[in-house]
Amino acid sequence: MKIKHLIIAMAAAATATASFAADTYKIDPTHTFPSFEADHMGISILRGKFTRTEGTVVLDRAAKTGSIDITIDADSLDFGNEKLNKHAKNEDMFDVAKFKEVTYKSKSITYKGDVPVSVEGTLTLHGVSKPVTLTINKFKCIIHPMHKKEVCGADASAEFKRTDFGISYAVPPFAPEVKLAIQVEAVKN
Repeated sequence: MKIKHLIIAMAAAATATASFAADTYKIDPTHTFPSFEADHMGISILRGKFTRTEGTVVLDRAAKTGSIDITIDADSLDFGNEKLNKHAKNEDMFDVAKFKEVTYKSKSITYKGDVPVSVEGTLTLHGVSKPVTLTINKFKCIIHPMHKKEVCGADASAEFKRTDFGISYAVPPFAPEVKLAIQVEAVKN
């Protein structure tokens, strides 16, 4: 009977150890700004960003798994031009009164070694959910000198058509393609 209890205790310990392999990070909103580029009639590129983002990242680098759950305040849209901000937030484009959040939820993360290199997930924008793949161009973790905790940062990018999300204002003459660039930092819990 003692061997049975020992086996149960070992199995419980192994399960507990496995459950601690994943690390959870909270998005640092002061260092995380999803930004985008969109065509302006083929003569220039409009660049905007969102200034309020929150969420969590869970990474298990040993098992090569994890999850990303991000929420962006759509009303934090900023082109650096108040007139353009007001127009982009109205019903013609983002309709932030009706669609208050932009979200991204991962389905899977691909690793090269112990470094995440891409994320398959679902972007919900303007009330429409579609798959969007993020390419992780840079990823690094350090013990932050001020936080005294591990902080991970990444630069990620993606491309999609805004028309796929129901934002078809002025197409044409504006092209529907959007380039997304995300600078993100997250602090380990």
